[in-house]
Amino acid sequence: MSIKILKKEELTKNVAVIIGTRPGIVKFAPVVKELKKRKVDFFIIHAGQHYSYNMDRQFFEQLNLPRPKHVNTHVRNYKLHGEQTAEMIKGIERVLFKEKPSVVIVGGDANTNLAGALAARKLGIKLVHMEAGLRSNDWSMPEEHNRVMIDHISEILLAPTKIARENLKKDNVKGKIVVVGNPIVDAVNDHVKIAKKSSQILGKLRLEPKKFFLLTFHREENVDSKKKVKAIIKVIKEVVKTFPYPIVFPVHPRTMRRIKFFGYMDEIKNIRGLKVIKAVGYFDFLQLLSNSKVVLTDSGGVQEECCILKVPCVTLRENTERPETVAVGANIIASTDHKKVAGAVKQFLSKNKKKNWKNPFGRNCAKKIVDILGSEIED
Repeated sequence: MSIKILKKEELTKNVAVIIGTRPGIVKFAPVVKELKKRKVDFFIIHAGQHYSYNMDRQFFEQLNLPRPKHVNTHVRNYKLHGEQTAEMIKGIERVLFKEKPSVVIVGGDANTNLAGALAARKLGIKLVHMEAGLRSNDWSMPEEHNRVMIDHISEILLAPTKIARENLKKDNVKGKIVVVGNPIVDAVNDHVKIAKKSSQILGKLRLEPKKFFLLTFHREENVDSKKKVKAIIKVIKEVVKTFPYPIVFPVHPRTMRRIKFFGYMDEIKNIRGLKVIKAVGYFDFLQLLSNSKVVLTDSGGVQEECCILKVPCVTLRENTERPETVAVGANIIASTDHKKVAGAVKQFLSKNKKKNWKNPFGRNCAKKIVDILGSEIED
Protein backbone atom coordinates (compact mmCIF):
# COMPACT_ATOMS: atom_id res chain seq x y z
CA MET A 1 0.00 0.00 0.00
CA SER A 2 1.45 3.40 -1.03
CA ILE A 3 1.71 6.27 1.45
CA LYS A 4 -0.71 9.09 0.65
CA ILE A 5 0.61 12.59 -0.12
CA LEU A 6 -1.83 15.32 -1.04
CA LYS A 7 -1.60 16.72 -4.57
CA LYS A 8 -1.71 20.46 -5.18
CA GLU A 9 -4.99 20.23 -7.08
CA GLU A 10 -6.62 18.54 -4.06
CA LEU A 11 -5.88 21.42 -1.70
CA THR A 12 -8.46 24.00 -0.65
CA LYS A 13 -7.78 27.75 -0.32
CA ASN A 14 -7.68 27.41 3.42
CA VAL A 15 -5.15 28.15 6.18
CA ALA A 16 -4.76 25.74 9.08
CA VAL A 17 -3.67 27.49 12.29
CA ILE A 18 -2.18 24.99 14.74
CA ILE A 19 -1.97 25.81 18.42
CA GLY A 20 -1.77 23.84 21.65
CA THR A 21 -0.42 26.02 24.46
CA ARG A 22 -1.35 29.25 26.24
CA PRO A 23 1.49 31.32 24.70
CA GLY A 24 0.48 30.01 21.29
CA ILE A 25 -3.11 31.16 21.77
CA VAL A 26 -1.97 34.63 22.82
CA LYS A 27 0.52 35.06 19.97
CA PHE A 28 -1.87 33.78 17.32
CA ALA A 29 -4.77 35.97 18.54
CA PRO A 30 -3.82 39.02 16.40
CA VAL A 31 -3.17 36.78 13.38
CA VAL A 32 -6.54 35.03 13.75
CA LYS A 33 -8.32 38.38 14.08
CA GLU A 34 -6.56 39.69 10.98
CA LEU A 35 -7.53 36.55 9.03
CA LYS A 36 -11.16 37.10 10.07
CA LYS A 37 -11.00 40.80 9.19
CA ARG A 38 -9.81 40.03 5.67
CA LYS A 39 -12.22 37.12 5.29
CA VAL A 40 -9.43 34.64 4.61
CA ASP A 41 -10.68 31.06 4.97
CA PHE A 42 -9.02 29.40 7.95
CA PHE A 43 -9.64 26.97 10.77
CA ILE A 44 -7.94 26.29 14.09
CA ILE A 45 -6.59 22.94 15.22
CA HIS A 46 -5.98 22.67 18.95
CA ALA A 47 -3.46 19.90 19.52
CA GLY A 48 -4.36 19.69 23.22
CA GLN A 49 -0.94 20.14 24.85
CA HIS A 50 -2.58 22.53 27.35
CA TYR A 51 -6.25 21.91 27.84
CA SER A 52 -7.98 23.17 30.95
CA TYR A 53 -10.28 26.11 31.57
CA ASN A 54 -7.64 28.39 33.12
CA MET A 55 -4.80 27.39 30.81
CA ASP A 56 -6.80 27.29 27.63
CA ARG A 57 -10.52 27.81 27.05
CA GLN A 58 -10.57 30.97 29.14
CA PHE A 59 -8.01 32.53 26.81
CA PHE A 60 -10.22 31.92 23.75
CA GLU A 61 -13.16 33.54 25.52
CA GLN A 62 -11.22 36.53 26.85
CA LEU A 63 -9.47 37.18 23.53
CA ASN A 64 -12.77 36.82 21.62
CA LEU A 65 -11.39 34.11 19.34
CA PRO A 66 -13.38 31.49 17.42
CA ARG A 67 -13.32 28.10 19.05
CA PRO A 68 -11.02 25.54 17.45
CA LYS A 69 -12.69 23.43 14.78
CA HIS A 70 -10.71 20.39 15.91
CA VAL A 71 -9.51 19.64 19.45
CA ASN A 72 -7.52 16.77 20.90
CA THR A 73 -8.13 16.76 24.65
CA HIS A 74 -6.10 13.82 25.93
CA VAL A 75 -2.47 14.31 24.83
CA ARG A 76 -1.60 16.31 27.96
CA ASN A 77 -1.77 13.02 29.86
CA TYR A 78 1.34 11.67 28.13
CA LYS A 79 4.51 12.03 30.19
CA LEU A 80 7.10 11.34 27.47
CA HIS A 81 7.93 13.98 24.84
CA GLY A 82 8.08 11.49 21.99
CA GLU A 83 4.84 9.78 22.95
CA GLN A 84 2.99 13.09 23.29
CA THR A 85 4.39 14.42 20.01
CA ALA A 86 3.57 11.19 18.15
CA GLU A 87 -0.04 11.25 19.36
CA MET A 88 -0.42 14.87 18.25
CA ILE A 89 1.07 14.07 14.82
CA LYS A 90 -1.51 11.31 14.35
CA GLY A 91 -4.42 13.56 15.28
CA ILE A 92 -3.25 16.59 13.29
CA GLU A 93 -2.40 14.52 10.22
CA ARG A 94 -5.91 13.02 10.08
CA VAL A 95 -7.45 16.51 10.29
CA LEU A 96 -5.16 17.95 7.64
CA PHE A 97 -5.84 15.03 5.31
CA LYS A 98 -9.59 15.61 5.72
CA GLU A 99 -9.53 19.43 5.45
CA LYS A 100 -6.76 19.69 2.81
CA PRO A 101 -5.59 23.29 3.52
CA SER A 102 -3.13 25.02 1.19
CA VAL A 103 -1.04 26.34 4.07
CA VAL A 104 -0.29 25.26 7.64
CA ILE A 105 1.10 27.79 10.10
CA VAL A 106 2.69 26.87 13.42
CA GLY A 107 4.24 29.29 15.89
CA GLY A 108 6.92 28.72 18.47
CA ASP A 109 8.80 25.77 19.92
CA ALA A 110 6.34 23.56 21.84
CA ASN A 111 5.78 19.90 20.98
CA THR A 112 2.48 21.02 19.41
CA ASN A 113 4.34 22.98 16.77
CA LEU A 114 6.76 20.20 15.91
CA ALA A 115 3.83 17.77 15.59
CA GLY A 116 1.94 20.15 13.32
CA ALA A 117 5.00 20.85 11.23
CA LEU A 118 5.80 17.16 10.70
CA ALA A 119 2.18 16.33 9.86
CA ALA A 120 2.08 19.10 7.24
CA ARG A 121 5.45 18.14 5.80
CA LYS A 122 4.52 14.46 5.46
CA LEU A 123 1.32 15.36 3.58
CA GLY A 124 3.09 17.79 1.27
CA ILE A 125 1.27 20.90 2.58
CA LYS A 126 3.11 24.23 2.56
CA LEU A 127 4.49 24.96 6.03
CA VAL A 128 4.95 28.41 7.59
CA HIS A 129 6.83 28.82 10.89
CA MET A 130 5.99 31.95 12.85
CA GLU A 131 8.67 32.92 15.39
CA ALA A 132 11.38 31.15 13.37
CA GLY A 133 15.07 31.47 14.11
CA LEU A 134 15.03 31.69 17.91
CA ARG A 135 18.05 29.99 19.45
CA SER A 136 19.18 29.49 23.04
CA ASN A 137 22.12 27.32 21.91
CA ASP A 138 21.27 25.04 24.83
CA TRP A 139 20.84 21.56 23.39
CA SER A 140 19.55 20.20 26.69
CA MET A 141 16.28 22.10 26.15
CA PRO A 142 13.51 20.17 24.35
CA GLU A 143 12.30 23.49 22.92
CA GLU A 144 15.65 24.02 21.20
CA HIS A 145 15.36 20.67 19.39
CA ASN A 146 11.86 21.62 18.25
CA ARG A 147 12.89 25.06 16.97
CA VAL A 148 15.72 23.72 14.87
CA MET A 149 13.70 20.85 13.38
CA ILE A 150 10.71 23.03 12.50
CA ASP A 151 12.94 25.65 10.89
CA HIS A 152 14.64 23.08 8.70
CA ILE A 153 11.41 21.65 7.27
CA SER A 154 9.49 24.93 6.74
CA GLU A 155 9.00 26.62 3.36
CA ILE A 156 8.40 30.05 4.86
CA LEU A 157 10.27 31.21 7.98
CA LEU A 158 8.78 34.25 9.70
CA ALA A 159 11.64 35.62 11.77
CA PRO A 160 10.72 38.11 14.52
CA THR A 161 14.04 40.02 14.40
CA LYS A 162 17.24 40.43 12.42
CA ILE A 163 19.06 38.32 15.02
CA ALA A 164 16.63 35.47 14.34
CA ARG A 165 17.19 35.89 10.60
CA GLU A 166 20.95 35.60 11.07
CA ASN A 167 20.47 32.44 13.14
CA LEU A 168 18.51 30.92 10.26
CA LYS A 169 21.18 31.87 7.75
CA LYS A 170 23.87 30.30 9.93
CA ASP A 171 21.82 27.12 10.10
CA ASN A 172 21.60 27.10 6.28
CA VAL A 173 17.83 26.55 6.22
CA LYS A 174 16.20 25.81 2.86
CA GLY A 175 13.05 27.94 3.23
CA LYS A 176 12.39 31.59 2.48
CA ILE A 177 13.21 33.91 5.42
CA VAL A 178 11.10 37.03 6.08
CA VAL A 179 11.51 39.36 9.08
CA VAL A 180 7.99 40.27 10.24
CA GLY A 181 8.34 41.06 13.95
CA ASN A 182 6.47 39.18 16.65
CA PRO A 183 2.65 39.34 16.95
CA ILE A 184 3.02 39.26 20.75
CA VAL A 185 3.53 43.03 20.34
CA ASP A 186 0.09 43.34 18.74
CA ALA A 187 -1.44 41.09 21.41
CA VAL A 188 0.04 43.05 24.32
CA ASN A 189 -0.78 46.47 22.88
CA ASP A 190 -4.33 45.40 21.96
CA HIS A 191 -5.14 43.90 25.34
CA VAL A 192 -3.28 45.81 28.05
CA LYS A 193 -5.93 48.58 28.09
CA ILE A 194 -8.74 46.01 28.23
CA ALA A 195 -6.95 44.26 31.08
CA LYS A 196 -6.71 47.51 33.01
CA LYS A 197 -10.47 48.05 32.73
CA SER A 198 -11.68 44.48 33.18
CA SER A 199 -9.29 42.89 35.67
CA GLN A 200 -9.91 43.19 39.40
CA ILE A 201 -6.86 41.14 40.37
CA LEU A 202 -4.93 43.97 42.05
CA GLY A 203 -7.83 44.80 44.33
CA LYS A 204 -8.50 41.17 45.17
CA LEU A 205 -4.88 40.65 46.18
CA ARG A 206 -4.63 44.07 47.85
CA LEU A 207 -1.74 45.13 45.68
CA GLU A 208 -0.65 48.62 44.71
CA PRO A 209 0.76 49.24 41.21
CA LYS A 210 4.56 49.03 41.09
CA LYS A 211 4.68 47.90 44.71
CA PHE A 212 5.18 44.16 44.12
CA PHE A 213 7.28 41.66 42.18
CA LEU A 214 5.84 38.93 39.94
CA LEU A 215 7.26 35.39 39.79
CA THR A 216 6.62 32.65 37.22
CA PHE A 217 8.51 29.46 36.50
CA HIS A 218 7.41 26.39 34.61
CA ARG A 219 10.18 25.26 32.28
CA GLU A 220 11.16 21.62 32.39
CA GLU A 221 14.80 22.26 33.25
CA ASN A 222 13.66 24.10 36.39
CA VAL A 223 10.52 22.35 37.64
CA ASP A 224 11.74 18.79 36.97
CA SER A 225 14.90 19.31 39.00
CA LYS A 226 14.60 19.12 42.79
CA LYS A 227 17.87 21.03 43.03
CA LYS A 228 16.56 23.87 40.83
CA VAL A 229 13.23 24.09 42.63
CA LYS A 230 15.13 24.32 45.93
CA ALA A 231 17.36 27.01 44.42
CA ILE A 232 14.33 29.05 43.30
CA ILE A 233 12.86 28.81 46.80
CA LYS A 234 16.17 30.23 48.06
CA VAL A 235 15.86 32.99 45.44
CA ILE A 236 12.39 33.86 46.75
CA LYS A 237 13.60 34.02 50.35
CA GLU A 238 16.56 36.20 49.39
CA VAL A 239 14.43 38.64 47.37
CA VAL A 240 11.69 39.13 49.99
CA LYS A 241 14.37 39.53 52.67
CA THR A 242 16.38 42.09 50.67
CA PHE A 243 13.64 44.24 49.09
CA PRO A 244 10.50 45.81 50.62
CA TYR A 245 8.06 44.31 48.13
CA PRO A 246 5.90 41.17 48.19
CA ILE A 247 6.21 38.55 45.45
CA VAL A 248 3.06 37.36 43.66
CA PHE A 249 3.39 33.80 42.37
CA PRO A 250 0.61 32.53 40.05
CA VAL A 251 1.51 28.85 39.96
CA HIS A 252 1.46 26.94 36.68
CA PRO A 253 -0.37 23.60 37.28
CA ARG A 254 2.70 21.57 36.34
CA THR A 255 4.88 23.65 38.65
CA MET A 256 2.43 23.04 41.48
CA ARG A 257 2.55 19.29 40.90
CA ARG A 258 6.35 19.25 40.98
CA ILE A 259 6.57 21.42 44.11
CA LYS A 260 4.21 19.02 45.87
CA PHE A 261 6.09 15.98 44.54
CA PHE A 262 9.41 17.31 45.89
CA GLY A 263 7.78 18.06 49.27
CA TYR A 264 8.29 21.84 49.20
CA MET A 265 4.68 23.03 49.39
CA ASP A 266 4.73 23.79 53.11
CA GLU A 267 8.02 25.64 52.79
CA ILE A 268 6.63 27.74 49.93
CA LYS A 269 3.44 28.58 51.84
CA ASN A 270 5.40 29.69 54.91
CA ILE A 271 7.56 32.28 53.14
CA ARG A 272 6.48 35.65 54.49
CA GLY A 273 6.01 38.13 51.67
CA LEU A 274 5.13 35.50 49.05
CA LYS A 275 1.54 35.42 47.71
CA VAL A 276 0.89 32.03 46.09
CA ILE A 277 -2.18 32.06 43.82
CA LYS A 278 -3.64 29.71 41.22
CA ALA A 279 -2.91 30.22 37.52
CA VAL A 280 -4.90 33.22 36.25
CA GLY A 281 -6.50 34.21 32.96
CA TYR A 282 -4.71 36.30 30.34
CA PHE A 283 -6.15 39.68 31.33
CA ASP A 284 -5.46 39.12 35.03
CA PHE A 285 -1.91 38.04 34.21
CA LEU A 286 -1.38 41.03 31.92
CA GLN A 287 -2.64 43.33 34.67
CA LEU A 288 -0.23 41.77 37.17
CA LEU A 289 2.69 41.90 34.76
CA SER A 290 2.14 45.48 33.60
CA ASN A 291 1.93 46.71 37.21
CA SER A 292 4.93 44.77 38.55
CA LYS A 293 8.02 46.51 39.84
CA VAL A 294 10.21 43.64 38.56
CA VAL A 295 9.34 40.25 37.06
CA LEU A 296 11.24 37.05 37.86
CA THR A 297 10.61 34.36 35.24
CA ASP A 298 11.94 31.48 33.16
CA SER A 299 9.39 32.07 30.38
CA GLY A 300 10.52 33.28 26.97
CA GLY A 301 7.12 34.81 26.25
CA VAL A 302 7.09 36.71 29.54
CA GLN A 303 10.54 38.09 28.72
CA GLU A 304 9.03 39.52 25.52
CA GLU A 305 5.94 40.88 27.27
CA CYS A 306 8.06 42.60 29.91
CA CYS A 307 10.21 44.18 27.23
CA ILE A 308 7.15 45.49 25.37
CA LEU A 309 5.53 46.87 28.54
CA LYS A 310 8.75 48.44 29.90
CA VAL A 311 8.76 46.18 32.97
CA PRO A 312 12.22 45.01 34.15
CA CYS A 313 12.74 41.25 33.79
CA VAL A 314 15.15 38.93 35.60
CA THR A 315 15.41 35.54 33.88
CA LEU A 316 15.84 32.43 36.03
CA ARG A 317 17.85 30.55 33.41
CA GLU A 318 21.41 30.25 32.17
CA ASN A 319 20.49 31.51 28.69
CA THR A 320 17.71 32.96 26.57
CA GLU A 321 16.42 32.58 23.02
CA ARG A 322 15.35 36.25 23.28
CA PRO A 323 18.78 37.99 23.36
CA GLU A 324 17.17 41.14 22.00
CA THR A 325 15.62 41.73 25.43
CA VAL A 326 19.07 41.66 27.02
CA ALA A 327 20.60 43.85 24.31
CA VAL A 328 18.12 46.69 24.87
CA GLY A 329 18.50 46.51 28.67
CA ALA A 330 15.08 45.05 29.50
CA ASN A 331 16.30 41.69 30.77
CA ILE A 332 19.12 40.29 32.92
CA ILE A 333 19.99 36.58 32.77
CA ALA A 334 20.64 35.61 36.39
CA SER A 335 20.22 31.79 36.49
CA THR A 336 18.75 30.38 39.72
CA ASP A 337 21.57 31.69 41.92
CA HIS A 338 20.00 33.74 44.71
CA LYS A 339 22.87 36.22 44.88
CA LYS A 340 22.84 36.85 41.11
CA VAL A 341 19.08 37.29 41.12
CA ALA A 342 19.18 39.73 44.04
CA GLY A 343 21.98 41.61 42.29
CA ALA A 344 19.96 41.84 39.08
CA VAL A 345 16.91 43.13 40.95
CA LYS A 346 19.10 45.70 42.69
CA GLN A 347 20.38 46.90 39.29
CA PHE A 348 16.85 47.45 38.04
CA LEU A 349 15.83 49.31 41.19
CA SER A 350 18.82 51.60 40.87
CA LYS A 351 17.96 55.15 39.80
CA ASN A 352 20.79 55.00 37.28
CA LYS A 353 19.35 51.99 35.42
CA LYS A 354 17.72 53.00 32.12
CA LYS A 355 14.15 51.65 31.85
CA ASN A 356 12.91 53.39 28.70
CA TRP A 357 14.30 50.85 26.25
CA LYS A 358 13.17 50.41 22.65
CA ASN A 359 10.88 47.53 21.71
CA PRO A 360 12.93 45.26 19.37
CA PHE A 361 10.00 43.08 18.17
CA GLY A 362 8.39 45.36 15.59
CA ARG A 363 4.76 46.44 15.18
CA ASN A 364 1.73 45.62 13.01
CA CYS A 365 3.18 42.13 12.77
CA ALA A 366 -0.12 40.31 12.23
CA LYS A 367 -0.84 42.32 9.07
CA LYS A 368 2.54 41.36 7.62
CA ILE A 369 1.99 37.70 8.47
CA VAL A 370 -1.48 37.59 6.88
CA ASP A 371 -0.10 39.33 3.77
CA ILE A 372 2.30 36.42 3.41
CA LEU A 373 -0.30 33.74 4.18
CA GLY A 374 -2.62 35.25 1.56
CA SER A 375 0.06 35.25 -1.10
CA GLU A 376 0.98 31.64 -0.30
CA ILE A 377 -2.65 30.50 -0.68
CA GLU A 378 -2.79 32.02 -4.15
CA ASP A 379 0.64 30.70 -5.19
